[in-house]
Amino acid sequence: MQLGFYFDQTRCTGCDACVIACKDWKDIPAGPVALCRIASLEEGSFPNPSLSFYPLFCFHCAQPPCVDACPTGAISKRAENGVVVVSGDLCLAGCRLCLDACPYRVPQFAEDGPARICDLCLDRWEAGEKPICVVACPQRALDAGPFEEISSRYGGKARVRGFPDPGRTRPSIVFRSKKK
Repeated sequence: MQLGFYFDQTRCTGCDACVIACKDWKDIPAGPVALCRIASLEEGSFPNPSLSFYPLFCFHCAQPPCVDACPTGAISKRAENGVVVVSGDLCLAGCRLCLDACPYRVPQFAEDGPARICDLCLDRWEAGEKPICVVACPQRALDAGPFEEISSRYGGKARVRGFPDPGRTRPSIVFRSKKK
């Protein structure tokens, strides 16, 4: 089984509730490090501007380039649920090869600390709960679950405008794209 995400671009307002909830749940202090981020894409011009959002967190790719890039094996993909995890005690915090390998620029580093990435709130999954970002979203723009179920429930696309090409990594996310 592979766990994954659904993101509805028509619902996201860029409020950052998911970002704040994640930082709080993971005890990440205020500042630039965030395991869940929301990127924006501005298009058009007056009188028809368009602003859309998309998430930037670990997408637990089918073929995660960060795993192959890590020289110490600190990053691995769990066989039982497909979640990509970092073993902080094995990470060479200064090398940042995982960041260079990730087309989504997901791995985060606090000062000289090890890499950190979204782990789909494994502690919550094990307690039968959804990730905190999903629960916190007031617009219900996010969902998570077994990727096969997410894909069949929501359909959608593997890419939206502004999102890097998913071809080589096959991220475990489907999108509902904002209509122009």
